[in-house]
Amino acid sequence: MAAANVACQNCGFKNNAVGSARCASCGAKLEALGKLQRTREEELERRYQQEGVNVQWLGIALAVQAILTGAIVFGLPMVITAIDLEGGNGMIMCIPVWFLGGLLVGMISPGRTFIEPMVASFMTAIPATFLLVQSQTVRVLPTFLYVIMAVIGVLFTLIGAYIGERIQLGPPPKPQE
Repeated sequence: MAAANVACQNCGFKNNAVGSARCASCGAKLEALGKLQRTREEELERRYQQEGVNVQWLGIALAVQAILTGAIVFGLPMVITAIDLEGGNGMIMCIPVWFLGGLLVGMISPGRTFIEPMVASFMTAIPATFLLVQSQTVRVLPTFLYVIMAVIGVLFTLIGAYIGERIQLGPPPKPQE
C-alpha cells in the first residue's frame, strides 16, 4: 500500500496516486525522482530557463564587470582628460557598460547563465556607486539617484545577459508536426 503513494517534492504531501500529474494538496507538477526524461515540447518550453547558479561563471562575470567598469568609467578619464565621468556622468556611463558586460558573458558562457552577470553587476555596482558619489564635484546629485541608476544598470545587465544567451542559442527550432 505504501508503494502506491507518491510524495510531492514541493509540499511533502504523501497521498498522491502513482499516475497523477499534479499534487492533490498544492497543485505542483509531480516529476519522477532522479534523472528526468522530458519530452521535446517540455525541452522547448524550458529552453530559456536557468536551472542553477554556476559559481565559476559568477567569478568570470564579476571579473568582466569589474574590469569593464574600472577601465571605461574610472580609467578612460585618466587617459583622455577631456572626458569627465565624475559623479552622475559616470553613473550614466555605468548602465551601458554593465549591459555590454552582461551581453558578453551571456554570449560566451555555456548553457543558460543570465543570473550570474546580474549578481556580478550588483557586486560591482556597490563600490562603483560609492566611488562615484564620493567623486562628484560640480554637479551634485542626491545619493538615492545614484542608487536608482545602479538598480537600472543591474536590470540592464539582466537584459543584456538574456539577449546574449538568445544570440548564443540561435533561432528557436521549428516545432515538428
